[in-house]
Amino acid sequence: MNILIVLIPVSVALGAAGLAACLWTLRNGQYEDLEGDAARILLEETPPSPRGAETKTPAAPE
Repeated sequence: MNILIVLIPVSVALGAAGLAACLWTLRNGQYEDLEGDAARILLEETPPSPRGAETKTPAAPE
């Protein structure tokens, strides 16, 4: 029973932290462009080049 003295405040603190994180995401506009995110997942993009690797652009015809 003594463990409940520790577990109850820890669970309340974790619940409050989760609620605070949810409210923070709502206030910072994380859920404003849901349609754009859904469409962006379908677009094909080229993967970024690895770090340190320079991309060589083809020479322009003269």
